[in-house]
Amino acid sequence: MSQFLLKTLISALLIAGASELARRSTLAAALIVSLPLTSLLAILWLWHDTHDSARIAAFTSETLWLVLPSLLFFVVLPFALRLDFGFWPSLGAAALATLVAYAATIALRGGLQ
Repeated sequence: MSQFLLKTLISALLIAGASELARRSTLAAALIVSLPLTSLLAILWLWHDTHDSARIAAFTSETLWLVLPSLLFFVVLPFALRLDFGFWPSLGAAALATLVAYAATIALRGGLQ
């Protein structure tokens, strides 16, 4: 099996597993998805592919800065849902708010590198 297919399979299993778990326990699923599993996998794949500590340090630093605006999604979505905006408009509002926060953060950090 190629490396790319293995990476894809492992990543897909984590996402599918979390979504299945959410049917039984939203708290347990939230715990799984709140863990930096995606970042951890990306770091492991990056290390395997490059063995470049400086690149991994830069990646984790940039990830930290981009986690901050992503938290807005988890503020806006439940707020909009509780106001009965409906699922799709609430999801859209949360995604848009996050996109604006990402753009602002990237602009303040000096753009993409």
